[in-house]
Amino acid sequence: MGEIVLDDVTKEFPGGVRAVDGVDLTIENGEFMVLVGPSGCGKTTLLRSIGGLESITSGRIVIDGRDVTKASPADRDLAMVFQNYALYPHMTVRQNLGYALRVRKLPKAEIKRRVEDAAKLLGLDGLLDRRPGALSGGQMQRVAMGRAIVREPKAFLMDEPLSNLDAKLRVGMRTSLQQLHRRIGTTTVYVTHDQVEAMTLGKRVAVMRDGRVQQVDEPSRLYDEPANLFVAAFIGSPAMNLLNATIAEDEIQAGSLRIPLDRERRPSAQPGGRVVVGIRPEAFEDIAFAAPGLPRVDVDVEVLEAIGSDAYVFFRHDADAVVIEDARSDDKEDDGTLLTEDSSATLLTARVDARTRAEVGGKLTLALDPSRLYFFSPETGESLLGHRLAGATAS
Repeated sequence: MGEIVLDDVTKEFPGGVRAVDGVDLTIENGEFMVLVGPSGCGKTTLLRSIGGLESITSGRIVIDGRDVTKASPADRDLAMVFQNYALYPHMTVRQNLGYALRVRKLPKAEIKRRVEDAAKLLGLDGLLDRRPGALSGGQMQRVAMGRAIVREPKAFLMDEPLSNLDAKLRVGMRTSLQQLHRRIGTTTVYVTHDQVEAMTLGKRVAVMRDGRVQQVDEPSRLYDEPANLFVAAFIGSPAMNLLNATIAEDEIQAGSLRIPLDRERRPSAQPGGRVVVGIRPEAFEDIAFAAPGLPRVDVDVEVLEAIGSDAYVFFRHDADAVVIEDARSDDKEDDGTLLTEDSSATLLTARVDARTRAEVGGKLTLALDPSRLYFFSPETGESLLGHRLAGATAS
């Protein structure tokens, strides 16, 4: 009922700027799809195009089997929730929730039913006679969502709805959103720049960069099987360590680091060839808690972050780091190239057992699991473990 099909959708602004570039994507009925990426990647423009707030330059948008490419926002039967709550301050919660229904001239009994049902669903039934000024940020956001729910649309479009909330409240609201979606099952397209939010909310996640979808997949597959360097660098916190390396006969060489190749996880590159090797922080472990027989590396602990369940060890190594600028920060511009830091002391991250005896300024021996390495082309950024990416979609 709420399937959304994007067929080669392109949005070009005056001056030749392509905010959305040939996106093909099918969002299934009842699915919670998250569009994630750094600022300027085109995710909000794509969402606004689905909602009819932006007219697309080429392609088609089909909702519930109907081509709505040229339809007005009102004719698409979608409900939008924005970053700003946009509540009417002089109206009560009850009046805010029912406003759109009154405009549509629904019967009073139907409006009352829908408002009370939405209020109960969102835990607002005790706040219906309050005005927005007497509500907390989380309560106001729930009213904004309730205003969308009462319309009973084919799909919800949500643009960074939690970004104005503090960190603790955002975590709580993420849980509430998941519970809400399970209860009502309405197709939802959700935009965020926060990859943790994307991974926890989405049934599937579309990672975007420069107007294009880089990979669409379930969160676990995005993390375990990134299709390219950008996805690998963007998904994961702390971020994947990315190093320039050379393939030898039976090992990877990155500076003075020598890692034996796992027989079941070898890149499609010839000996002597250059690759980018990716090492998730959890591929390292304090030798005291690691499985026996793994290769070791001795490091000097520069920074130690103990967070209770784990500990993050930051250390320097003489390998060349590969930096994907727009995957690291929302505040930096990037021309789309892979940038290499020529440094004799690259800062790497290891995620180790919380019981580690590591100390800042001290030495630590880490084990490294070769079966958890990733390999990418330094020229194109594409994964060199293609046989492990069956089912992933990249464009």
